Amino acid sequence: MASSTLKLHDVNVPEFLRVLDECEGNVYLVTNEGDRLNLKSKLSQLVGLTQLIEGGKIAEAYIVCDKPEDESKLFRFNLFGKENA
Repeated sequence: MASSTLKLHDVNVPEFLRVLDECEGNVYLVTNEGDRLNLKSKLSQLVGLTQLIEGGKIAEAYIVCDKPEDESKLFRFNLFGKENA
């Protein structure tokens, strides 16, 4: 299983979750401490994101995707925002 890494900065959480729901493969949130949460699970979203959110936005984390097309979708969202995801 191949995976790629995408670094997130200052992400709009509600829009990020909307784009995440469109992903087909597993998407993992990896913290700088090495915690790894599967964001396709709503429970992991609640537990993981609430610990990482500062002021309503994700402070800093990495995203690892199993599918390259999911990485592309999240990369476009991270770079351009919701209009181009």
